[in-house]
Amino acid sequence: MLQKFGSCINRHKLNSHSGTVMEVIDEIRAPRKPEGKYKAMAICFILGLGSLVSWNSMLTIGDYYYKLFPKYHPARVLTLVYEPFAIGTMIILAYYESRINTRMRNLTGFILFFVSTFFVLVLDLATSGKGGVGPYIGICFLAACFGIADAQVEGGMVGDLYLMCPEFIQSYLAGLAASGALISVLRMLTKVAFEKSHDGLRKGAILFLAISTFIEFVCIFLYAICFAKLPIVKYYRSKAALEGSKTVSADLAAAGIQTKTNDQGGYHEQQERLSNKQLFNENLDYAVDIFLIYVATLSIFPGFLYENTGTHQLGTWYPVVLIAMYNVMDLMARYIPLVQWLKLESRKGLLTATLARFLLVPAFYFTAKYGDQGWMILLTSFLGLTNGYLTVCVLTVAPRGYKGPEQNALGNLLVLCLLSGIFTGAVLDWLWIIGKGTF
Repeated sequence: MLQKFGSCINRHKLNSHSGTVMEVIDEIRAPRKPEGKYKAMAICFILGLGSLVSWNSMLTIGDYYYKLFPKYHPARVLTLVYEPFAIGTMIILAYYESRINTRMRNLTGFILFFVSTFFVLVLDLATSGKGGVGPYIGICFLAACFGIADAQVEGGMVGDLYLMCPEFIQSYLAGLAASGALISVLRMLTKVAFEKSHDGLRKGAILFLAISTFIEFVCIFLYAICFAKLPIVKYYRSKAALEGSKTVSADLAAAGIQTKTNDQGGYHEQQERLSNKQLFNENLDYAVDIFLIYVATLSIFPGFLYENTGTHQLGTWYPVVLIAMYNVMDLMARYIPLVQWLKLESRKGLLTATLARFLLVPAFYFTAKYGDQGWMILLTSFLGLTNGYLTVCVLTVAPRGYKGPEQNALGNLLVLCLLSGIFTGAVLDWLWIIGKGTF
């Protein structure tokens, strides 16, 4: 009874200092160790899976698209179409993040992923798997929709999970990598199953798209119904609301937590939060890290692996194996930082490691020119390993020391840098084919 009375007094003091008339029913007295942590981690993993599974499906069936559109460089063009829409949307969302309903943002993104993936499947069925300019333009349009959905979901989820414990963001990042690993493994299985059958590539692609569509539907259900109602999630979102976060109100309402706001229709922050510019300046090295990580990766993956590695004993399996090894090692590496003594937290160390990855560019060039397929597989595995490890290290260390609204803003800014790095890398990837007469 005394604890409850003291909690009420503290809440009254907190509200009187801020001038905010706000009440979070019951959740202020949430247990110190709320239940549902492992369920939340599992859901975060699945939501991460759904955040990229559709796009990774399109990339992984690249051999099918190269058969349909051999002169259009699909692996490179689709990435180049995808990224401007992702970045443009992310710029707008990062600027207005403090006023955006995160729940509606994430649900909109997952629904757009679901619809777009379904229509990629419909387009292939409607055209009977035939090439041509018309279907290619349609696929490019749907790739642009994937970019918009990615900005909605990835920035929204990272910002939202930054309000919670580090294990949630790590699970989400692992799910992002798992999408590529899952699709790559499935691609190999379908290649074995359909390789000798008529139109085997197309059958595998249709199966991919059907699985991706189902996963996106599951993500809509999990985020809309299950995630918000977990006790630990309600606890962290209630805490963020008290720290001045306006983005969690709809999720709290969905969890049955009623809130009252002031006459202006929003929460007053109890302390002055740092502006986006101040946050960016304070975390400039992390922003540079995440940008350069993906510049280096996307300047090689996937375009170089599909078009510039030559012909080897594996034949048509060669690019499939390379993509699979990258994705599997990327996933495995995202669990390495869970071992505390293996996690790189030094800001100088992260920047040094990030810059050192650019040595992979000449390494890939000389391996493609002089090395055999074994060295290329090893090098591609190392590319995935370093990408996954450094991504988790940077994104889990960065939000420390900030309160709710600042963490959400920082998450959006870092995702913007990540997407900018992907776009820059995708543009640089075209340099590999200059002078080869392949345009």
